[in-house]
Amino acid sequence: MDGPHPGSKPALAYAGASRRRVAPRRELPYHAAGRAARPWGEAMRSIAFLIVGLAAGGLAVHFGLPERFAPGAPPEAGAPEAAAPEAESAPEGGKVRWKLASAYSSNLPILGELIARFIDNLDVISGGEVKVQYFEPGALVPPLEIFDAVAQGSVDMGYSTPGFWAGKDAALQLFASVPFGPAAPEYMAWYYHGGGREMLDELYARHNLKGLLCSIFPPEASGWFREEIASVEDLKGLKMRFFALGARVMEKLGVSTQLLAPGDIYPALELGTIDATELSSPAIDRTLGFHEIATHYYFPGWHQQSTWAEILINLDNWNGLSPRRQRLFDVACGDMVREGIAWGEAAQVPALEFLREQGVRFHRWSPEILATFAAAWDEVAREEAAANESFARAWESLKAFRERYATWRDLGYL
Repeated sequence: MDGPHPGSKPALAYAGASRRRVAPRRELPYHAAGRAARPWGEAMRSIAFLIVGLAAGGLAVHFGLPERFAPGAPPEAGAPEAAAPEAESAPEGGKVRWKLASAYSSNLPILGELIARFIDNLDVISGGEVKVQYFEPGALVPPLEIFDAVAQGSVDMGYSTPGFWAGKDAALQLFASVPFGPAAPEYMAWYYHGGGREMLDELYARHNLKGLLCSIFPPEASGWFREEIASVEDLKGLKMRFFALGARVMEKLGVSTQLLAPGDIYPALELGTIDATELSSPAIDRTLGFHEIATHYYFPGWHQQSTWAEILINLDNWNGLSPRRQRLFDVACGDMVREGIAWGEAAQVPALEFLREQGVRFHRWSPEILATFAAAWDEVAREEAAANESFARAWESLKAFRERYATWRDLGYL
C-alpha cells in the first residue's frame, strides 16, 4: 500500500475542471415599453410609496394608534427583531490550488480510486474554490520522502499512511495499523472519540504537519509465500517485504524484512531478492501479479486487521485556510472513510474468486503460529514503549480504550 505501480496513469488534472458544464446566465428582457422607459416608471412608483407612507404616519398620530404600529416605530420590548441584513463573509483569500504527492498509484483498486474521489469531492463541494492536482508516486518526490517534502512546504500535501514514518516517530505507526489490533469500527471509535485524533495532531504539529486520517480498510492478507509454511521454523531465514510494526514481529521470528514500494515488489520476487511479501488485501494484491510467482496466500492479516490512510498537509497551509475551508477537507475525508470500509469489504469476494481460479492456495495460520505472533508482538510493544515516550502514551491510550470497549464488544456483537 505504499508507492508506484508499473504502468501508472498520467497525473490527474485539476479535478472537475472539464467535467461539468455550467449553463450561461440568462438575462430576461424588459417588456415592450423598452429599457429607456423603465427608470421613469420606477421613479414614479417610488414617489407614490413615499406619499402613502407619510399619510399613514399622519393617520396613526391623528387617530391615536399605539406608537408601536406607527411607521418606523421601534419594536415592542420582548418582540422578535427583524433580521439584520447578513454581513458579507470575511474574505478567505484566493482560490486554493494545491499539488498532492501520492504514495499510491492511481490505478490501484480502492486506494487509487478513493483519492480521485476525494479530489473531485473537494472541487464540487467548494464550488471550485479548492482544487487539488494529483501526482503519481515519484512524480514530485519518492513515496517515502512525502513526509519531509510536505513538512518543508516543497509539496502542499501528500497521500500516504502514518505507518511509513517510523523513522520520524515510532508512535505514528499506531495510527496506521496495530498487530492484533481493532477492527475498523473500534479503531475509528478510539481515533474520533477516544483521544486518538488529538494525539495525532500533537505528533504531526511537531513536524509542521497536519494529518487527516482519510480512509480505513478491512483486514489485509498475511502474505504470499513460494512454499507452504508448516511451522514458525519455516519462516526463519526468509527475506520478506513487510510493513510497519508487523515487520518488527517477523524479525523476532528470524525473518529479514524490508519495506518496498508496490511497484518494486514483483521484480524483487521475480529476481529472488525477496522470498515472500505482504502488501494489502486480495482486491489490491491481485492487480500486482504476486500470484504468478508465489502461490501460497496466508490469512488472517494479524498485523493489519484494519489500516488507515492519510492526507498530510503542510501545517502553515492548513492554518491559512478559513474554518469553512478546513471543514471541507474534513467532509471529503469522511466520505473517503465511508467508502474505504464499504468498498473495501465488497471488493474482496470477487478478488478471492479470481485468485482461486488462477490456482492460488489459501491457507489460514494455525492457532499455535498465531499465538507465537501474538507473543512476539507483546514483546515488540513493550520495547517500543520503553524507547519512545510518545509511543507509550498512544499505546496506553489505545489499550485502555480497548479494555473498556471489550464490555460492549462482548455484549453487543455475535
